[in-house]
This record gives sequence, structure tokens and C-alpha cells, in this order.
Amino acid sequence: MPTREALGRDDLLGAWRRLGVRDGDVLMVHASLSAFGAVDGGASVVVDSLCAAVGAAGTLVMPAFTPQVADPDPSVAGPPPSDVQARRDAVPLFTPDTPSQMGAVPEELRRTAGTLRSSHPQVSVVAHGRAAGQVVARQSLAYGVGEVSPFGTVRELGGRVLLLGVGHDRNTFLHHAEGRSPHHRRKLRRFPAVVAGERAWVESADVADDLGTLFPLVGAEFEARGTTSSGTVGQALCRLFDADDLVRFATRRFDELLRPGGAEEGGRGDPWSSPARTAGEPGGAAVSPAARG
Repeated sequence: MPTREALGRDDLLGAWRRLGVRDGDVLMVHASLSAFGAVDGGASVVVDSLCAAVGAAGTLVMPAFTPQVADPDPSVAGPPPSDVQARRDAVPLFTPDTPSQMGAVPEELRRTAGTLRSSHPQVSVVAHGRAAGQVVARQSLAYGVGEVSPFGTVRELGGRVLLLGVGHDRNTFLHHAEGRSPHHRRKLRRFPAVVAGERAWVESADVADDLGTLFPLVGAEFEARGTTSSGTVGQALCRLFDADDLVRFATRRFDELLRPGGAEEGGRGDPWSSPARTAGEPGGAAVSPAARG
């Protein structure tokens, strides 16, 4: 079989243009570098080509999540035994320089000069470009991908979503959309932070992880409407669509699927969070001193 040539910057920039990325776009990108196959220059070239595609008037945004900033023993309540306390004490505090675990492409953008980062200890984003300061300015601890977050701001700015070699199971805007439904699945995040000068553990409510149960279905139904631009770049299936269009469609579908008697009820936990202990309405964040675990 003939060997595929490595993709270069011009190849990628041309591909983004054919998909429909425009100068001035506010673009939320979820990307897998390995999905492309060979890329000459790796993640640096992918980021450079995306920045060129949105231009000086545009803004490039990527999730820079940090699941390592989490309680390693979320099921342990009350005063912890010494081994649990030691593991919790070893969890790092979030800073703007904390490496993301979202892959090589968002890490490259995080390290790019001029990139800004939002403040959430677990679900921050990085942004580069004209509206970067606006995108990262607001992010609540509770419902960190909800209305008061960079995802809400990207929608307000008329932003679009670009999936590069990943599916809708990696599309954080579906978490954003589900959170708008009164029937959304719930969890508690738990992470360390400095509060009033001391290290403390903070608990905040959020939408539970989907774990492949509904997001692929809702994403496929959205694409079937014909408003998604798609194409293959290297070996990666890539898709571009309007963020607000997706959110409006997906919110209605989650309402239908998650209401009592719908296809899916309740939530599943995830390794980043504590299981929700109540099924109450969206709430704020609670703080407990680190000395109590």
C-alpha cells in the first residue's frame, strides 16, 4: 500500500477552509492529533493552521480540563484514614500552568504565547485571539460548563464547534446543553482550592458524565438535520457546526430523553467527581477544610 504523505500547514489550512471555517470565527475545537495520521510538525502545526484559519479577528478556544485535580477517594466521607489523607494531600492545586490531560493539541495551545485560560480547577478552557479575554472571564464553580462559563460565552458570541477526529462523546457542548434541561443528570465535583488563605476541599454541583449513553445518539440526530459540514482530513473525520444550533436542538432532546419515563433516567458517576448525594436543583459550591479530608 502507498504511504500517506504527512499533512503540512497548508494542507490543514486548506481543509479548514473547505469545511467552512471563516476569518473572524470564534471556534471551539475538540481534537485528537493521532486521528489525523502523520502531521509534519505535530500539534504545533495543527494549532498554527487553526489560528491562521480564524485570523487576527477570530478566537480559538479549546477545553483544557484537569481531571488530576480531584479527590482520589471520592467515596470516603467523614474524617479520612491516614492513607486517604496522604493521597488527598498529594493532589495539586490548579494554576494557569497546570498541564491539561485533553491531549497534545490543547496542550500546545495552552503553551502558545498570548493564550489565556479560565479559572475552573477541573474544566478550564484556553483561548487565543481577539475575544480570548471575554471567553475566559466568567466561569462558575458550580455547573462549570453551563451558562456562566466559556461555553455560554462562545454561544453568545455566535461561536462554532469543530470536532477533529473525535465524536460527540467528546463534545462538551452536549454537557452544556443537558444542563439547561430541568431533568439533567447530576454529580458533585470535588477539588482542592485555596479559600481564605488555606487549602480546602470544594464540592460543586454539575452535570454527570454521559459515558456514551446519550451523547452519540443526540449528536447523530443533530447531524441528520443537515446543518453540519463534514469531511476527512488525513485519516480524521472532521465536523463543523453552529454552537447555538446544537445547544437548542440538544436541550430539547435531553428534555425528552431524561424526563421521568424517558429513555434514560438518573446519572452515572465518573472518576473526576463524587457521586451526587442529593437530587436537588442546581446549587453552588460548598467548602470544607482540607484538614477534615
